[in-house]
Amino acid sequence: MGAISRMITGHAGEEEAEKVLKKNGYRIIERNYRCRFGEIDIIARDGKTLVFVEVKTRGNSNFGTPQCGVDLKKQRHIIVASSCYMAEKRIADTDVRFDVVSVLKSGETLSAELIKDAFEAREL
Repeated sequence: MGAISRMITGHAGEEEAEKVLKKNGYRIIERNYRCRFGEIDIIARDGKTLVFVEVKTRGNSNFGTPQCGVDLKKQRHIIVASSCYMAEKRIADTDVRFDVVSVLKSGETLSAELIKDAFEAREL
């Protein structure tokens, strides 16, 4: 899969993830937040909880499920980027959670799975 094809698949995956999150009652605050430490695909509220969501999309499961792509290195980048976001927005004393939306593309069909509390902010 070429770079442009991956970008199109990734964008479609994020659109599908946003639908799943909204269907589950999340309120989307921001998409594709970037800082010098990394990117967070979607930032949302689930009730009073601030949720940082990583979206992983794959065209097939030959190399494992999409959520397998959220390894310790990726988790570390998300955690640091989430700290930057909270500092930048002056957010403190709020519950925080890290979710993953796993999107698998089969032909033109996308299937998404929401994994709440996929990992924790801890010393990695």
